[in-house]
Amino acid sequence: MATSQNRRVVVTGLGATTPLGGDVATTWQAALDGTSGARTLTQDWVAEFDLPVTFAASVAVQPIDQLARVETRRLDPSGQFALVAAREAWADAGSPEVDGERLGVVVASGIGGVWTLLSSYDTLREKGPRRIFPLTVPMLMPNGPAAAVSLELGARAGVHTPVSACASGAEAIGYAVDMIRTGRADVVVAGGTEAAIHPLPIAGFAAMQALSTRNDDPAKASRPYDLNRDGFVLGEGAGVVVLESEEYARARGARIYAEVAGAGLTSDAHHIAAPDPSGAGAARAMLAALEAADASPSDVVHLNAHATSTPVGDTAEANSIRAALGSATDQVCVSATKSMTGHLLGAAGAVEGIFTILALHHRLAPPTINVDDLDPEVNLDVVIDKPRPLGDGDLVALNNSFGFGGHNVALAIRSAS
Repeated sequence: MATSQNRRVVVTGLGATTPLGGDVATTWQAALDGTSGARTLTQDWVAEFDLPVTFAASVAVQPIDQLARVETRRLDPSGQFALVAAREAWADAGSPEVDGERLGVVVASGIGGVWTLLSSYDTLREKGPRRIFPLTVPMLMPNGPAAAVSLELGARAGVHTPVSACASGAEAIGYAVDMIRTGRADVVVAGGTEAAIHPLPIAGFAAMQALSTRNDDPAKASRPYDLNRDGFVLGEGAGVVVLESEEYARARGARIYAEVAGAGLTSDAHHIAAPDPSGAGAARAMLAALEAADASPSDVVHLNAHATSTPVGDTAEANSIRAALGSATDQVCVSATKSMTGHLLGAAGAVEGIFTILALHHRLAPPTINVDDLDPEVNLDVVIDKPRPLGDGDLVALNNSFGFGGHNVALAIRSAS
């Protein structure tokens, strides 16, 4: 039996609900097709609050169509998304028969149950405390989605919720890898969820001038690396993976998509919202992930970038990739899938982790759309408009996720052998 620290951690199940589709297969195909999930918001509150941004990337399939009514009643939308994705991932992994004490859950969120919190406050003000739903607190807790998944699966090895803004979903996967490598669990269900398409977050992000204001053309609004990018598109959804020690997965004959070979976590200590323009902290995260994976920059063939479509953030990340990979950068094809999904905040790293896993599994890098005029400061080989074959052999890819507060997370994924 392998010692715990040397345990290889593999991916055996995938689940998602995103602006591109209500499951992984639909989402992946839409990404390969270069489909945008951004659309004009039709809710009454857009006009009621006179919001400066009137579009977002809402989930393609509402959870009311995927869950029992009682489940939607008892879960915040963030919890609903997580449960949908977790059930798909668990079924995709073959519903492993695992002792609950060897099964963990790590489901992250950047914001938590904002819909429950704010709608409950409205109820309190308008109708009084006796009209507050008894499950309000469990529904608004950031760890509510993780708890719901753990209850669903009977996970007793630990249930955790990293909250690191837009790096949360990737950090959850990194934490899950540690749980398996340190021997705490054999199987961990990990990912991220977010349901923040609500007037307050939209107004807040708009006040920061972080959102694109292309109200007349939502599908073209998210344009990472384009010279005329003007901010990100707010998205929602969830991504969940089933991780197992390789020995456990092979013993039960599981299908293996890829290996999560390493994770690198660093911090900038630069600014509460802006990235370090040098990209030094992000570069250290990438190098740490490669070191943990026993890989070098020359092994990397693909990178799914954080690339939110903000003027400052995209160039800072491009600088970090150059700093980390050096001359090997020229052999790495870069995909910026937020051009299609929008920015799923705490779920972004998990959904983009799934894209990275599938890119290696299918040997095909998804495209970046809406790049009409590549920013000359972005000196990267960006996959534009059409998917690109990745070739044969043992492949390594990186998935970058960064968050407000200076959080940097890089995941190193290796193709299945």
